Amino acid sequence: MQPLSAATLLQLIWLASPALPVGGFSYSEGLEPAIDAGAVTDEVSAGRWLLDQLVLVQARSELAVAAAAFTAWQGHDAARIQALNDWVRVSRESAEMRLQTEQMGRSLCAWLGQRANDDPDAPDDPRVGWLAALKPATTWPLAFALAAQRSGAPLREALLAMAFGWAENMVQAAVKAIPLGQSAGQRLLAALADAIPAAVDDALGRDDDSRQAHAPMLAILSARHEAQYSRLFRS
Repeated sequence: MQPLSAATLLQLIWLASPALPVGGFSYSEGLEPAIDAGAVTDEVSAGRWLLDQLVLVQARSELAVAAAAFTAWQGHDAARIQALNDWVRVSRESAEMRLQTEQMGRSLCAWLGQRANDDPDAPDDPRVGWLAALKPATTWPLAFALAAQRSGAPLREALLAMAFGWAENMVQAAVKAIPLGQSAGQRLLAALADAIPAAVDDALGRDDDSRQAHAPMLAILSARHEAQYSRLFRS
């Protein structure tokens, strides 16, 4: 495999950055209610929680559907894109989870549109319009897959960037909500970084029949979070 060009590598770093204006830093994805319930109390339990979430949720669902969407965007398969977007929406197990994927997807879609407008010499890409037109709303994995595909990156590298962006946001959520020190946060991020390649390979090996988003305890905690008395995060 040829090494990534500097431009492509920088595009992936940009997409993985918490500074990307999609609001990923404002979500804890069930971690905050887990802390409130006493399931996560320190660095060790936070590491266990996040590694489980990477393996059981990200690899089986988010990364797997993003991989399928990447291929569909590459093939300009609008019907497949709509079907995958529908799967993401109906597989969210709480209102918070659905609102998160829609808000982040909508924000990344707007960012892609703005990027296209900022470069009048770039060729028109009808897929940006397809993304914006997804009904009833676009979702995060579909939007990220298009952004990554447009960067020119190979699929596996795109998923590595997606997973690391998730990991960085979640570690910062743990640092703020438990709370933890920055050194503990870096140890958590290192553990997640070590586990991400295997999670990505798991996602790449899944098809429509083996992709799944069934995480009952996470769904229960997410539903509790909707009515949690005091909270820092939107999910």
